Amino acid sequence: MMAMGGVLIYLAIAKEYEPVLLLPIGVGCLLANLPLSALTGEEGLLTLLYEMGVANELFPLLIFLGVGAMMDFRPLLAQPVFALMGAAGQFGIFGTLMLATLLGYDLNEAASIGIIGAIDGPTSIYVSTLLAPHLLGPIAVAAYSYMSMVPIIQPPVMRLMTTPAERRIRMEYSPRPVSRLVLILFPLVVTLIVGILVPQATPLIAMLMVGNLLKESGVVERLSQSAQNEIINVATIFLGLAIGSTMTADSFLNLRTLGILVLGLLAFVLDTAAGLLFGKLLCVLSGRRINPLVGAAGISAFPMSGRLVQRIAQEEDFSNFILMHAMGANTAGQLGSVIAGGVLLALLGVG
Repeated sequence: MMAMGGVLIYLAIAKEYEPVLLLPIGVGCLLANLPLSALTGEEGLLTLLYEMGVANELFPLLIFLGVGAMMDFRPLLAQPVFALMGAAGQFGIFGTLMLATLLGYDLNEAASIGIIGAIDGPTSIYVSTLLAPHLLGPIAVAAYSYMSMVPIIQPPVMRLMTTPAERRIRMEYSPRPVSRLVLILFPLVVTLIVGILVPQATPLIAMLMVGNLLKESGVVERLSQSAQNEIINVATIFLGLAIGSTMTADSFLNLRTLGILVLGLLAFVLDTAAGLLFGKLLCVLSGRRINPLVGAAGISAFPMSGRLVQRIAQEEDFSNFILMHAMGANTAGQLGSVIAGGVLLALLGVG
């Protein structure tokens, strides 16, 4: 396990694979596996970090506060149709859940594995903490590792499922102006609607939207900057160390962990494929005015997936600009992953 921690540190530093979290996870893994370490045990620092910030979901929620303060929902509000792509991009979660149950995982474990497909680290950690805390280490490593590999995993799926002609489709960008009032009301309305329809998703969606409200209100710049910087940075360091402390040999070195990594990758690919299929459907229904590639941004890897869609489109036509459309689908995917996590918790009676 100390070698595993070293591998994570190497990937974070040498390969820059999601270093912000993989580096503290790797360090946490090393520290937790030191012989007779005083960092673990009832009074150990790593144990306290886990109990204070992971077991009660505090650190993932603080990270969502910062993520919300960094998000811009203007592309989505200007083109609401892309909210459907954010929903389609969650299909792999439920498909993988069914497959995992067939392979012997119980429902709670299968749901925790399936949520990896959203490529949303905080949501994966939040859901697995409630449903399968014994799998938290491998699930977190898988979620953040695959997030770092979005530019490697998604392009082959995009090229396989779309034709060059489809990738060259141009989309006009003449969005409706979004007023400041709408930007302020949006986080409030979304929180109320999701809180009523999917109560189990309320903590995640509320913190995401509180962060966004701080940003869009325009009157608490200091609080918005704190959420985007100090709060999210401190929470990320402590979350990584706490997750790394769960990576002990008995919980990590087994075939079930390998199964989690494989199924998580499958969920990611299925989510991307589902978004592309829905993008192709909208392409046909719109008379080829929607580029199907935008559907691939319906996962929650914000903003990497949106930027990747633009890159793949420009491979066929350098003057084709679909970034803002992709960002609309990408922010919808962020909301979709949170709601999907809440739905899983509701179906399994957790909340």
